[in-house]
Amino acid sequence: MGSNGYLPLFATRSARGLVLFRSYAASIFIGICFICFYRVSYCPVEGKTERWAWIGVFLAELWFSFYFFITAVVRWNPVFRYTFKDRLSSRYNEEALPGVDIFVCTADPRIEPPMMVINTVLSVMAYDYPSEKLSVYLSDDGGSDLTFYALLEAARFSQIWLPFCRNLKVEPRSPEAYFSYAAEPADDSVMAKEWLFVKKSYEDMKMRIETITEQGRIPVGISKLHKGFRDWDLVSSRHDHQAILQILIDGRDPNAMDVEGKPLPTLVYLAREKRPQHHHNFKAGALNALIRVSSSISNAPFILTVDCDMYSNNSETIKDVLCFFLDEEKGHEIGYVQYPQSFGNLTKNDIYGSSLRVVMEVELAGFDGNGGPCYIGTGCVHRREALCGMKYSKEFKVEWRATKNDRGIKESASVLEENCKALASCTYEETTQWGKEIGLKYGCPVEDVLTAISIQSRGWRSVYFIPERKAFLGVVPTTLLQSLVQHKRWADGDLQIFLSKHCPFVYGRERMPLMLQLSYCNYLLWAVNCLASLYYVTVPSFCLLKGIPLFPKISSSWPLPFLYVITVDCAYGLVEFVWCGGTVRGWLNEQRMWMFRRTTSYLFAFIDNILKLCGFSKTAFVITGKVADDHVYQRYEQEIMEFGTTSPMFTILATLALFNLFSFVGVIKKVALDEVHTKVFDLFGLQILLCFILVFLNLPIYQGLFFRNDNGKMPPSITYQSLTFAVFACTIAMY
Repeated sequence: MGSNGYLPLFATRSARGLVLFRSYAASIFIGICFICFYRVSYCPVEGKTERWAWIGVFLAELWFSFYFFITAVVRWNPVFRYTFKDRLSSRYNEEALPGVDIFVCTADPRIEPPMMVINTVLSVMAYDYPSEKLSVYLSDDGGSDLTFYALLEAARFSQIWLPFCRNLKVEPRSPEAYFSYAAEPADDSVMAKEWLFVKKSYEDMKMRIETITEQGRIPVGISKLHKGFRDWDLVSSRHDHQAILQILIDGRDPNAMDVEGKPLPTLVYLAREKRPQHHHNFKAGALNALIRVSSSISNAPFILTVDCDMYSNNSETIKDVLCFFLDEEKGHEIGYVQYPQSFGNLTKNDIYGSSLRVVMEVELAGFDGNGGPCYIGTGCVHRREALCGMKYSKEFKVEWRATKNDRGIKESASVLEENCKALASCTYEETTQWGKEIGLKYGCPVEDVLTAISIQSRGWRSVYFIPERKAFLGVVPTTLLQSLVQHKRWADGDLQIFLSKHCPFVYGRERMPLMLQLSYCNYLLWAVNCLASLYYVTVPSFCLLKGIPLFPKISSSWPLPFLYVITVDCAYGLVEFVWCGGTVRGWLNEQRMWMFRRTTSYLFAFIDNILKLCGFSKTAFVITGKVADDHVYQRYEQEIMEFGTTSPMFTILATLALFNLFSFVGVIKKVALDEVHTKVFDLFGLQILLCFILVFLNLPIYQGLFFRNDNGKMPPSITYQSLTFAVFACTIAMY
């Protein structure tokens, strides 16, 4: 019970097994100390090449040791949160509950199909929460009349979908996700009839939307049905148009009811103004426009941000999050509550390591224990004041019981639409603090992380909450290139933050705990990992061909610390991954993908940052594709790695894979020709082991290069280029 006599609305508990983790981390640290002692004590004195290769390996190992320390800091004290929704319900009746604004963002109907978008919209409209307290805003940065038409259809369908969800307690409340697995009720003929009617209504709506989306234009007959379509008569292109704002459901209107006479949530479509001569600041600019527009329409104290491909999977998400914000003891300290990112289209073994299981299940909980998780761009509920630049103060208190819903119309929806368009103009932010001190931060590909650092630097706490039922389910990339490009953008933005004035050690030094500042380095330094990783996957194999040993002899006792660190770290990582719901093969896939990312995505991110510092590059934002060709998706479901196109990233991966294969074959030949059969192995045992591991991890690359005939194989041009580069590197090593 709190000091004011109230039972808390949430509880915080430390993770179990901390003694095991800390013992593991301490033992790894001791092993690292032995390795460092060996490197310093046995550094070659003679031979310039040998000495520099040895020093390079030592520096790479020092970086891995430093990064292990950062990772240990993140995981040192993870905490988990538990909510008490029954206490919330007994303490707050429906009239006393605060309003919630929900922002859904989309940017391109070709990459993010309108049907996907409206399924997300319908899922958040149907939350188990008073509908009159919800306002849903769709930001369409593609400015597409196809998306507007789909949202108009969704507004009509919501009149039957929301009561259907209430009556059947539907989970999840995305129609596509629900009807894809739910069976018709067999024990209630009346309910079965309603179920079939709603399903047919959804399928009819889906067919209409997909047909018009395929046509690529709105038929004249349909465009006359709603005044909003007239706005597209003035649109030059998706990058050059006026602000388009339509209130499709006006929550203030007493007549905005579903088929059972219950209020509907407010539903607003916004395509902010865009002009070629004005920078639109990508997703951050879209969200800031929504913050301003919503402040004039609903002005709810809490804002949920959701990507268009992340539908709600838990109808009680809003109630869960309010257990944190409305807690009498600690609620006023909380600036935002972050949910994990979860995905609905993962394969069994997660071939591209897209789930980031350990990051979501362990590391972000560790962030919470160190001061609060970062904002990850979706599935996050913000306090409006914190998002709009307000600094935390102990005196900050809000009396929620004073709020009362008023469904009376003070001004018509059309007047409100016209008044709000100015807030979404491309010139509104000029000479203001928007994007600097107010709203989401500009100037970085990962505006979410930058915004989180800004909020936490103003003294607000953040909370990470993992509910029993996943709050949101999204879509992961279904090709290797999509995954690598996505990580390139993340790593690029993270390093950009670290090298800027917004680095946690500078920007947050006064109000962010040191442990939290160090925790951010786990992600902000992703790109820098490319240097040590590239060295470790090339130089030891190069030295194998050249006959330069970089590790201790197998016959000595010095291999033990190397083997211990490798074995224990892998064993702990495997157990942790399986504990988080993964498989053994999934863990192998994740190790492979971390190697691929470090040698391609992070390398290009690192180079981009260097070019930006030199003034040769500008920030860009790439939308990850959400749809794939049927054959591509079929290969994804079969867990066959997708290449199929040319990319510098594939050239690097194939070259490294072939170079390590040639090195491994070359050293095996040396072992076979060795008269003693043990001399070469004794001298190069650990290097051979490292080369073998690299060859094993690259097996899908070899398959794509030489053993596949489908369209997802490695393009011939990549094969020829990589063979040329790998043979050239081997020639240099041997001669």
